[in-house]
Amino acid sequence: MFSQIITDFWRAPLVDGEVLHQDGSLVVVRDAALPEDRRVTVLTTTAGAEGAASTILVALTPGVADALRLTGRDDLTEAAVRQALRDAQITLHEADCVFHWSEEARAELLAEADEPGVRRLTAKDADAFAAFEASASERDLDDAYVELDHWAVFGAFAGGRLVSAASMYPWAGSRLADTGVLTLPELRGQGHARRVVRAISRFAYSQGHEPQYRCQVGNTASRALAVRAGLTQLGTWEVVSPDPAG
Repeated sequence: MFSQIITDFWRAPLVDGEVLHQDGSLVVVRDAALPEDRRVTVLTTTAGAEGAASTILVALTPGVADALRLTGRDDLTEAAVRQALRDAQITLHEADCVFHWSEEARAELLAEADEPGVRRLTAKDADAFAAFEASASERDLDDAYVELDHWAVFGAFAGGRLVSAASMYPWAGSRLADTGVLTLPELRGQGHARRVVRAISRFAYSQGHEPQYRCQVGNTASRALAVRAGLTQLGTWEVVSPDPAG
């Protein structure tokens, strides 16, 4: 369903790490390549993604794996791993839904042209982008993380005004390009975000990157946008929460 770039990225712990447990639905891996801020990750693939049933891949740094005492256990379940994390006072951040373009959808996307009113933004659009930011709430700006100085930025204009914008940056040192998108509240539901996401995804492909779209599980509007844009959900991804300040 998905390209080899996507499959290789998400399955990297299986290649780089040591499998501590594996059954039909759960794989637990000790992976020394994980950075400290991702010392625990949990990828739950959606049933049907890659033509398989739902599976859970838990990747842990050696230090965390040793602290959880998971080595040698033959009774591991998802519930048991999550309980071990709670006992060790390790909290996971709220899950993200992870979306990618299927090979079929990618072909359709690349056969299209950008729609009128949608284009790449540059430093010359600083005033339009500043006005766009001033019309959005702080929460929307924080959640979307759309920045004019990101690796790629596209916008949709209506009546000469920037009303929707998406930006991308290469993610986690990979060829994946992570996407953020924001539309001004009063102009949502008119297809602007869908057009911008498709346009910036085409650009990412032209640069040799694989577009990725993430949003929190509870963000139903963003999840719906991903589907309308043509993306397919690979699964959900959880990572350890940042350590408290101080």
